[in-house]
Amino acid sequence: MSAPPVLAERLEEGRVLWLRLARPKANVLDAEMVGALRTALTRAAGEGGLHAVLLEGEGPNFSYGASVAEHLPGRVAGMLAEFHGLFFDLIRLGRPLLAAVRGHCLGGGLELAAFCQHVVAAPDARLGQPEIQLGVFAPVASFLLPRRVGQARADDLLLTGRSVPGTEALSMGLVDALAEDPHAAALAWARTHLLPLSAASVAMAVRAARHEFHAAFLDQIERLEALYLDRLMALEDPVEGLQAFLERRLPHWSHA
Repeated sequence: MSAPPVLAERLEEGRVLWLRLARPKANVLDAEMVGALRTALTRAAGEGGLHAVLLEGEGPNFSYGASVAEHLPGRVAGMLAEFHGLFFDLIRLGRPLLAAVRGHCLGGGLELAAFCQHVVAAPDARLGQPEIQLGVFAPVASFLLPRRVGQARADDLLLTGRSVPGTEALSMGLVDALAEDPHAAALAWARTHLLPLSAASVAMAVRAARHEFHAAFLDQIERLEALYLDRLMALEDPVEGLQAFLERRLPHWSHA
């Protein structure tokens, strides 16, 4: 029997749900891992006394992002529906989300981390949205990053695909704190700021504070998903870019 793709554990006397992406070293967010995350969140939604969720990657990296193979025609529609469903589950859970980031945090991995209220990264972590280098774009990040770091910085990351070190990510507001041990720092933040409070009241505060953000996300992600499936994937270059990555070669862009 293969090891589970996600490890779920309760910390701090059960008040923090610790979810670890457990397919090192890349921790690719493929269909199996996304499904396991959604199952863990659904289970947690039925339990009481939960103050926060801590997301982390096993091994040296947080995540290299979603499966490139699952972006190809025939699979991409199902992949996007499930991946975006993960964010719907996070919204429904309605708890503060923490991310502890080490190593590479790219693509869908960065979308997952940046969706959290408190992100702690190692100074030498690398964060970025490299999708454009494969000829595609990131729907969640296209909505999320302008709101997290401002339009100009979001454009920089989304249109170039470059990754930035933790120090630069902190300066642009992509992460909230730096620490050599992001896991310990995230838990310390939760102990100081969340755990002394009522879990039920914090849950209501999350819903209130993010009401407008979540409403806009639920509306816009459908439009961005349609743009991706109906317009982007009708072009030649996205498929070429994805296939080139899988074949470990440079893409031959037709610019069409």
